[in-house]
Amino acid sequence: MSTSTADSFTAADNFRQLAERVLFRDPPSIDEDSTAKPASLGDYDLNPGILPDPAQILPPKPAAVLIPILATTPLSVLLTVRSDHLPNHAGQISFPGGKLEERDAGPAAAAMREADEEIGLDPRFIEPVGFLDWYRTGSGYVISPLVALIKPGYTLKADPGEVTDIFEVPLPFLLDVANHQRHSRISRGRQKHFYAMTYGERYIWGATAGIIKNLHERLTDS
Repeated sequence: MSTSTADSFTAADNFRQLAERVLFRDPPSIDEDSTAKPASLGDYDLNPGILPDPAQILPPKPAAVLIPILATTPLSVLLTVRSDHLPNHAGQISFPGGKLEERDAGPAAAAMREADEEIGLDPRFIEPVGFLDWYRTGSGYVISPLVALIKPGYTLKADPGEVTDIFEVPLPFLLDVANHQRHSRISRGRQKHFYAMTYGERYIWGATAGIIKNLHERLTDS
């Protein structure tokens, strides 16, 4: 996608209309063989034969993340930096989110709860517009990404136990295919490939970059 095309996604109303047309109203089921099932299996997409067969990781561990789109000019996306002491993905850039808990009514409720807990984003300011394809990680999590517009008037406060920083990246930058890179690193003696996007000093990679890639595909394949 060219930069000029990406720049067209600058108005919240235009984005809402497009997103509601191309995203899923409800999270795609991971149990049904239907058109809602994504062609890509997340981490497996770039690593065929390296990661274990998804069917061998049972039961799948459901999780959800919130993709918060701010009505700035241009639109921008909120991202977090995970605390260095966390047991998984410490110090990495991510969306607010986590595993579903029994108290959650579903992925949307989980994503908004986690955003409230991690960065103090009050659910009253979150306007869900749709789900992306689910994203399966090599560790067995199946993530339902909820795209949402964030209404003006919100405040943020990071939970230092989970988040060390909150920052914004312009949506046109993330949607520009020129910024979508494929990197690799050695993990457990094997070369693992993944998507990555470098924004200034911010290095966005792994599941977060893969989910952004899916957002790009959904918005531009319409």
